[in-house]
Amino acid sequence: MEQNKNKQHLPALMVIGCLFFVFGFITWSNSQLIPYLKIACQLSDTQSYLVATAFFAAYFVMAIPSSVVLRKTGFKKGMSLGLLVMAVGALIFVPAAQTRNFNLFLTGLFVIGSGLALLQTAANPYATVLGPIESAAQRISIMGICNKIAGIIAVFVLGSITLSNADAIKAKLLTLNPVEKAAELDALASRVIVPYIIIAASLAVLALIIFFVHLPEINEEEQQAGDNEHSKNKTSIFQFPHLLLGAFAIFFYVGVEVISYDTFTGFGEYLGYPLATAKTFATYTGYGLLVGYVLGIIAIPRFISQQKALSILTFFSLLFVLIAMFTKGNTAVYCFAFLGFTNSVVWPAIWPLAINHLGRFTKSGSALLIMGIVGGAVLPPLYGKLSELIGSRQMAYSLMLPCYLFILYFAWAGHKVGLKADKTA
Repeated sequence: MEQNKNKQHLPALMVIGCLFFVFGFITWSNSQLIPYLKIACQLSDTQSYLVATAFFAAYFVMAIPSSVVLRKTGFKKGMSLGLLVMAVGALIFVPAAQTRNFNLFLTGLFVIGSGLALLQTAANPYATVLGPIESAAQRISIMGICNKIAGIIAVFVLGSITLSNADAIKAKLLTLNPVEKAAELDALASRVIVPYIIIAASLAVLALIIFFVHLPEINEEEQQAGDNEHSKNKTSIFQFPHLLLGAFAIFFYVGVEVISYDTFTGFGEYLGYPLATAKTFATYTGYGLLVGYVLGIIAIPRFISQQKALSILTFFSLLFVLIAMFTKGNTAVYCFAFLGFTNSVVWPAIWPLAINHLGRFTKSGSALLIMGIVGGAVLPPLYGKLSELIGSRQMAYSLMLPCYLFILYFAWAGHKVGLKADKTA
């Protein structure tokens, strides 16, 4: 019976895998846009990290509206709509590049993020409830592989276009008069026009495919019928403390993960590596995530629970950050890259632990977790500001330590808060 269900769900999981590929490509493109727009729009470090702010702020603003849209459209139509919104955002990059207007770039990123908020609000709970909750981390890890393969591709493809010969361009700009400099920067800004037109067209085509393909609608109340004991007397998602703590854990996790790949290029430059070398460092994080996802698929829940895996790898994240802060050269780079491996289980484990026992509140609870993605908007510019204030990109990574400590608390105890009370009531 279980094998038949898995076969029935396989086409749906393949579609969700395609969506997670889109998530990864678009999100990791930011790691290349940050150093690229810093040059093209002549920005400071803090200003350049507004790329992450504009992108991830959309998740906070649009998560609740997304859950409302999904109630009316269902998962499938909501996913198609999200892809179309993202296509519009990608097209905004064309006039932004033509005018070299950073605010217009940020607008495009916010619109793309809005579409992704709708997609994430649909896709994550869909993958979670498309099978037993105990193996949800395994399914989300499979989705994560699609996500991170796309991210690695994005770094190489977009990086080879936007940051090609970047070191020479930076040196050349110092020798040009204002008119020549403006012309050089305009030429640099135009590099994103064709890629983002292609991205927009691809998103529109995928939206049409998903609209016409068959996807089963999942009823969370039926899927989690055993959760009625926990949710029957509840009237609001704010009556689930473990969900609220999970949203904060997502906030801190997304913040540190975005820092781990969006600042990696700048960290490499700070350590003395040329930009031509440092621009690929974010792929190391991607490779680590891929290895972690594969091991998670094999080990969870067969050999280790998602809660224990979260605890152990979060502890190692703390250790790797500390080593990266106080070492130099390849040691610092490798330790920072290892964060990809230790981060791999965090999202797949937090998500099912946080929405466990929500029953009929699963959609609205998922929207709250999606709002936690705003951590990617808040923490990177804080890191940029802190690095400017203390004059060290390396020591500014101390910002990540309390974030990992909170995630460790959620893994140890936070995911059970409130549920214990229900059982003893």
